[in-house]
Amino acid sequence: MLIDNTGISLALLICASNVNAALGAEENSVTLFSGDLFIAISTLLIFFVVVIVLGKFAWGPMLRGLQKRENFIRESLESAQRDREAAEARLAEYEKKLENAYDDASAIVDASRCEGDNVRRQIEADARDDARKMIERAKREITNARDEALGELYNRASHLVMEMAGSVLKRQLTPEDHEKLIRQALRELRKEPGSQN
Repeated sequence: MLIDNTGISLALLICASNVNAALGAEENSVTLFSGDLFIAISTLLIFFVVVIVLGKFAWGPMLRGLQKRENFIRESLESAQRDREAAEARLAEYEKKLENAYDDASAIVDASRCEGDNVRRQIEADARDDARKMIERAKREITNARDEALGELYNRASHLVMEMAGSVLKRQLTPEDHEKLIRQALRELRKEPGSQN
């Protein structure tokens, strides 16, 4: 547009000078723009040839270069806009992934804490159960040892009683008599207030 306006302005200036020259010819004065019609037409013709040559070889390439540059800038801006939008989308995606990772990590920590509490409770329950079993086993062993000791005590007592009874009676007891006396002695020992059951 700038080239067209300049060309038109220049053509109007030349035409105006020719009109001025025609008007000035009547006065027979010589001026810079004075001349005849042939010079005016040839000047206009040269001007149009110069405008066409400049348009083809100077202004055309300049305009094409400017249009290419404008297109390049527009494409660069559009590419930068797309890249910015893609970067913002990636940033939002990464932030979401980071938030999900934080939530997952919190869930893992909570699950680990809960699992740790469960394991601790299980260990405590197992320890209590093992302690209870050990106490029961110790009680059984104590009871067995006591019963064995009492059994041995009863056996010795019964032997002593039989020997004493045999010496008192001066006779030998039969095995049936022997068992009766043992049972009777055991019953009497159990009835005594200081004896253990």
